[in-house]
Amino acid sequence: MVDRVLQFAQAHSLWRTGDSVVVALSGGADSVSLLHIFYSIKEKYNLNIYAAHLNHGIRGEEAARDENFCKILCEKYNVPLLVHHADIPKLARERRISEELCGRDERYAFLHRAAAERNAVIATAHNADDNAETLIFNLTRGTALTGAAGIPPKRGDIIRPLLTQTRAQIEVYCRENGLDHVTDSTNLSDDYTRNKIRHQITPRLRELNPRWEAAAYRFTQSAAEARDYLNAQARKALDESRTAYGYSAEILLKNHNAVLFTALSLLCDGCAQRAHLELIVNILHDGGAVSLSGEKTAVCRQGVFRVKTNSDSKFLLEIPLNGEISFDFGDTMICAAVDNSKLENKTPVFRFRQSGDRFTYPKRGVTKPIRKMMNEQKIPSELRDSVLLLCLDDTVLWCEGVGFSAQGEELRAQAGLDIQMKKLEAPNA
Repeated sequence: MVDRVLQFAQAHSLWRTGDSVVVALSGGADSVSLLHIFYSIKEKYNLNIYAAHLNHGIRGEEAARDENFCKILCEKYNVPLLVHHADIPKLARERRISEELCGRDERYAFLHRAAAERNAVIATAHNADDNAETLIFNLTRGTALTGAAGIPPKRGDIIRPLLTQTRAQIEVYCRENGLDHVTDSTNLSDDYTRNKIRHQITPRLRELNPRWEAAAYRFTQSAAEARDYLNAQARKALDESRTAYGYSAEILLKNHNAVLFTALSLLCDGCAQRAHLELIVNILHDGGAVSLSGEKTAVCRQGVFRVKTNSDSKFLLEIPLNGEISFDFGDTMICAAVDNSKLENKTPVFRFRQSGDRFTYPKRGVTKPIRKMMNEQKIPSELRDSVLLLCLDDTVLWCEGVGFSAQGEELRAQAGLDIQMKKLEAPNA
């Protein structure tokens, strides 16, 4: 099994020579096998091995037994053991979530802290059975391709070297190498969703295909490849439809539905379900807004689509204009220049609007609050927080899409103030 694991690890670049690895160790057969494999290859790859155990406090004496077993095992292998105690039942009640979810959250938070402190990767013992169970679990919830892709071999600082090995193969490895392990009694109960899948559904699937786990892994691989391709096409579609203030609804709608829905899902950053995405497609045609989870709203006004959050108006942009500068802004390059010596030691700043900003029309000489000016210029309300301004304190010298104010015109003559906007070339040009 070690050779298969190493072949899989090499194919997915799970670790490099000289890496530090924190092995998530529960004391079960899977994690004990994983620790043993890393112990056996430690010298070959010059690895620094640590083990991390979460005592979740769910099973009283049994939890203490598991922790003690992990301590004895790590002493045998001379591997440092990191232990974290958490009262999962209490935390679950306080957070109003299931013990299963709470335990997962605490476990990963602990693992990430341990890895960050040691500049290490995290190795978990997820196997082919876990991947197949995850697929079933996601399908019952109406998953998209992301869920159909199952458990990835690598995500961020987490690696899963045993992902193509079945639980049966791991148990054989334990017997062949004389590896003792403990059994978590909660795995024997159907109180948890995954256990119901493991005990009631998986055996039926094995009757249809004894190599069900391997078949499920091949399917999740294909789904992952299709997902990655669609994500690439969706990002290309977003690049092609990008405007200064969002995305062109007309250009987005020219894409195939699979690409369109993927692009919208990327923009919504995972806070939109399929029903939300279908509503968003409607507003791309007709305009409107769709409230999303995570305090976000998808908005389409005057043919421009964007996803706004409560923090949109608080986003800070502050680019001082000292002499000559240029910077990218959306699909546009801003090139600006001014003679600062003529400005009485003041520096104009490119930023978004703030309370108290005023704009004076150059020909009319009328000064208006920036909000009223934008209203008169028919700038959509959902876009106004991302309109680029050049300001001296609360005086607007220039407004994107509108031009120079009266004060800006004066500085053009006195201090050579100049602002040019150049469209950047399209990515596929």
